[in-house]
Amino acid sequence: MDLARTEVSPPEVSPPGARPRRPGWWRRNVARLGLMAVPAVFFAVFFAYPVAAIVARGLKADGGWQFGRIADVLTQSDIRQVLWFTTWQALVSTALTLVIALPGAYALARFDFPGKQVLRAVITVPFVLPTVVVGTAFMALVGRGGLLDELWGVRLDTTVWAILLAHVFFNYAVVVRTVGGLWAQLDPRQEEAARMLGASRFTAWRTVTLPALAPAVAAAALMVFLFTFTSFGVVQILGGPAFSTLEVEIYRQTADLFDLSTAAVLTMIQFVAVGAILALHAWTVRRRETALRLVDASVTARRPRGAGQWALLAGVVATVVVLLLLPLAVLVQRSFGGAGLTYYRALTEADGGVFLVAPIEAIGNSLSYAVAATAIAVVIGGLAAVALTRRDAGRLVRGFDALLMLPLGVSAVTVGFGFLIALDEPPLDLRASWILVPLAQALVGVPFVVRTMLPVLRAVDVRLREAASVLGASPWRAWREVDLPLVRRALLIAAGFAFAVSLGEFGATVFIARPDNPTLPVAVARLLGRPGDLNYGQAMALSTILMIVCAVALLVLERLRTDRTGEF
Repeated sequence: MDLARTEVSPPEVSPPGARPRRPGWWRRNVARLGLMAVPAVFFAVFFAYPVAAIVARGLKADGGWQFGRIADVLTQSDIRQVLWFTTWQALVSTALTLVIALPGAYALARFDFPGKQVLRAVITVPFVLPTVVVGTAFMALVGRGGLLDELWGVRLDTTVWAILLAHVFFNYAVVVRTVGGLWAQLDPRQEEAARMLGASRFTAWRTVTLPALAPAVAAAALMVFLFTFTSFGVVQILGGPAFSTLEVEIYRQTADLFDLSTAAVLTMIQFVAVGAILALHAWTVRRRETALRLVDASVTARRPRGAGQWALLAGVVATVVVLLLLPLAVLVQRSFGGAGLTYYRALTEADGGVFLVAPIEAIGNSLSYAVAATAIAVVIGGLAAVALTRRDAGRLVRGFDALLMLPLGVSAVTVGFGFLIALDEPPLDLRASWILVPLAQALVGVPFVVRTMLPVLRAVDVRLREAASVLGASPWRAWREVDLPLVRRALLIAAGFAFAVSLGEFGATVFIARPDNPTLPVAVARLLGRPGDLNYGQAMALSTILMIVCAVALLVLERLRTDRTGEF
């Protein structure tokens, strides 16, 4: 080869003042899109497809779409009453939760006192409890033969107050952890400066602290509204025939009346409402992430000063004891029922009625299903969280983030029944497969994995990855050597939350759990639906076991928790 005659092209030189050419969008995001592919396919097959299938089954007739059915359903007086009650009780539940929980958020954020970590764990226990357990606990407290009925002849079951109190019980931790987490990191010197300039304590709080807390309060309120708007287990157990939310009505129309067209219309209404709520929630979260300068939470807490602050702390502790611990204590007491271990022993016997096996086998079924669901949720949610790590996300990625949250709000009843309708033909004939239950449970666990891991992944210094790449590490090795050691604890916490929520999933599992393999929530609901003290006592015993398993999982999470880990 004649090197002297070889032509060498001169390097391209950008004109003076020209901006450097950036790689194209596809080149810059090819890795992100690859990570998004697996979660996107998973959600398309096991979420979008079943929901679309049941909606199509309900709205298609005689070979065409019957969109006029939407107007027919909305003109029914009983459906309008369901829509009104669903919205009304969600608004009132949200307001009550904020009023009752905000003092607790302040106490845990600003006060340092003995037993603080135990109190934090106790507050969080109700949130990870299955809704069936919450409904059962309040039935033991306020229902027929409950504690209030025995002491004062007061019964609140089948009344709206039982539902509202149960919703506050369930969502107290959402406000305390979301608002309190931010409150603990607000610099208290800003409020002190306002007071030095002559502002009263209330004025300083209203003009300095409250505007800074507003995004977190709004985010917590929207999340509580979402959970109460789609409430199923609590209303199903405590509401009776008198009260019905959208979720309960979808279940009734599907399972009892087999009116798929009405169920499809209600599913579409709920889907639109949930989409709007999630869009507002995403907006408030972005404001919360970008609008504040925070300080280390460990330097803002101090011991209470004066009688007023000690009285506030005592009031918070009393609220936790009465609102959160008392229903659970009554649940445990009712599981013994003055008869020792009779109800627990009865769990080991098959009666040949509702169950084809002994109810005690539901424990092993639930644990095995939850382990499989956790593995699926960690893989899918972990890939999604890594794909969402960079903040310079476009609309596509932000839409993907919203998609991951949809299972928290879309009717689980619709998803479960959609599994039976859509996944019944090759190559996805899964109706007889055990994996159907973990797949449905994993849909609920994935959002918790993403929300737990994402803040920690975003906190990893990108320069560490760049240094590993410069030293010759492949992207996979850089992630394994740099990111994984830093996020290992968050990964374990995410797995714990996924396990807890999978263990208590009820809305979808009630459709797809086989009679010879019931889960704990399904077993509890079936026992409560049968008359007799023995069935009631067994339901209380199973609920107590489920509560203990979830509480143990949460205590393990609290030992692993770090301040940089997401709230939920």
